[in-house]
Amino acid sequence: MPIKYIFVSGGVISGLGKGISSASIAFLLQSSGINVTNVKCENYLNIDAGTINPIEHGDPFLCEDGTEADMDIGTYEKFLDKNMHRHNFVTMGQIYKDVIDRERRFEYQGEDVEGIPHITNEIIDRINYAVKKDKVQVVVIELGGTVGEYQNLFYYEASRILTLKNPGDVIHVHVSYLPTPPHLGEPKTKPTQQSVRALNSTGIQPDFIIARSEKPLDKRRRDRFSLFCNIRTEDIISSPDAQTVYEVPMQFHEQGLLRKICQKLNIKYREPDLKNWQKLVDRIKAPKKNNISIAIVGKYFKTGEYQLRDSYAALMDALDHASWALDTKVKTLWIDAEKVEKEGIEKVLPPVNGMIVPIGWGERGAEGMIAAAGYARQKKIPYLGLCYGMQLAVIAFARDVLGWKQANTTENNLNSPYPVIHLMPAQKEFMVRRAYGGTMRLGSWEAIVKVGSLAWRAYDKNGQFIDKKRGLTSERHRHRYEFNDDYVKDFVSMGMIFSARSMVEDLVEIMELPESEHPFYLGTQGHPEYKSRPLKPHAIFMEYLITCIKNSQT
Repeated sequence: MPIKYIFVSGGVISGLGKGISSASIAFLLQSSGINVTNVKCENYLNIDAGTINPIEHGDPFLCEDGTEADMDIGTYEKFLDKNMHRHNFVTMGQIYKDVIDRERRFEYQGEDVEGIPHITNEIIDRINYAVKKDKVQVVVIELGGTVGEYQNLFYYEASRILTLKNPGDVIHVHVSYLPTPPHLGEPKTKPTQQSVRALNSTGIQPDFIIARSEKPLDKRRRDRFSLFCNIRTEDIISSPDAQTVYEVPMQFHEQGLLRKICQKLNIKYREPDLKNWQKLVDRIKAPKKNNISIAIVGKYFKTGEYQLRDSYAALMDALDHASWALDTKVKTLWIDAEKVEKEGIEKVLPPVNGMIVPIGWGERGAEGMIAAAGYARQKKIPYLGLCYGMQLAVIAFARDVLGWKQANTTENNLNSPYPVIHLMPAQKEFMVRRAYGGTMRLGSWEAIVKVGSLAWRAYDKNGQFIDKKRGLTSERHRHRYEFNDDYVKDFVSMGMIFSARSMVEDLVEIMELPESEHPFYLGTQGHPEYKSRPLKPHAIFMEYLITCIKNSQT
């Protein structure tokens, strides 16, 4: 079978759910036995998402191979339950850099290098490379941004050229928004009409429109779409707001989207197996047995006067996955670390059943997070520290238990007399050269977990050891700083347990306190949140929430 290409674009506003739509389409294809992969095409000139402020573009998603990607890559992993890699994530920065580097090496044989065909050829080559690497029959390509932006024009040109050269093997799905102004009370189709016209101006006629709206489309709206967007009413897919994004594939399938895609691409249709997914959706929507509250003390919550979930998207997803498996509703309370610094943790923190200090960088808000980690330890609040949250818990312990009041990380204080967290030796050269992009300790690293520890119990109970006899695990990493082993004896003498160390460098991966002293106090240098899947919650989050549930019942 020739390669089949499905392009997914967006219109009217960003943040519509193109990633969810792309993942849902791929999921339906995969569930029917078709080998499929996803590719995300981003507009920005960054080589990857690693240097982007999470407030600007959400939490960068970290892949097994160390790729720092867009959040949508994480969505693909969760829906397809398989790992994405560097070849699944394309940025315009990568495209331009490779084309210019090739020109400098005289690989274009003296041609004048232009947007078309050289940039578009590079885009097409990368899509086909992903197909080859993932050994698939169908590729779903999500185009970042919205139609009509100058930044993504070459992606649309690549789609048009592929359609021209591969008739019958390329379709285009356009995801657009129907606003419902409160003073009118009905969804308006005009913005989508304009969006489709912008798409038409690039030489592309959509095969399907996915209409995002608050409520399902009625016949009148479908008829308007059909008339003004030159598309059959049956090819307009209603995508109303859902209780959970994992319900979206069901919405699409109920409207026959998979069968219609197969017809247009001349693929033999097979009914998808959605039994386990339907059970997941039912479990998500069912009333919950338990109710708990968890404080997340961080510093990437706000943009102007608004608060963002996406800055900690992977963490929130991991909490969801574990909570659904445990029949529990989790209320998350976002605590601004800078506010903790100004007012004190006792005034800012309401009664909660657990606390998480997540990822972070730099000095801003760090003292507030250290105070929170110390407070959770003293008050026996179940605590989970993720990367920076692990490092700051170590600092809080050093200050409060060891009495080293000036203990710190060299990231925030180079002159600390007790640099209990320090720059990894391998990172020093990068920092001197200001080589920040793609140079951290990235991707999957294996570690050995200590028998009898809290971490061991979590991995063992949830069957997530790679090799139980060796206590071998693997987590994704994204950091430059690490626990300073010069102080390991001091910490151990006062009760801290270093329950996992890396296979290669013998670095501290997990620290914890004995359960005789604290119900759950654990910090991990790795990022278990990036490996959590809706049908396979991560062991650390499962064990953590179990303790939070017990805490809520005492």
